[in-house]
Amino acid sequence: MSDMVTIETKPAQGAFAAQPQVPKPQSAASQAPQGLQVTDRAVKRIRAAMKKEGISPEDGGLRLGVSGGGCSGLSYAIKFDTHPRERDRIYEFDGMRVFVDPKSFLYLHGMTLDYEETLMRQGFNFINPNSTRSCGCGSSFSS
Repeated sequence: MSDMVTIETKPAQGAFAAQPQVPKPQSAASQAPQGLQVTDRAVKRIRAAMKKEGISPEDGGLRLGVSGGGCSGLSYAIKFDTHPRERDRIYEFDGMRVFVDPKSFLYLHGMTLDYEETLMRQGFNFINPNSTRSCGCGSSFSS
């Protein structure tokens, strides 16, 4: 966030100083999506997998992250965690929580997590606007 500097000049005799216009805050519905999104298909798959692993949605959640490596430089990391960490950003989608650490958030901000199940492929799909290049496996990218 940048600092705003206001420069005032003394109005000429008989002139009126214009009042500064303060932009009105937009409603949440009119703003672009912040953070990350998880599709309904992905939420259903996360819920089923957490139940299978015995992780309570009230305590734990899905951890999304980014680590160095992979054929394009960065790899997506996805796993279950029994509780959030101190500095995590926590998102909730239909009762399912997603944890993202601050470092990974820089790369995942604006991303959508989807789940795809076709004859050719089954798994999570990372739709990431921050990715400038990705590889064929879909789990590695660069920004």
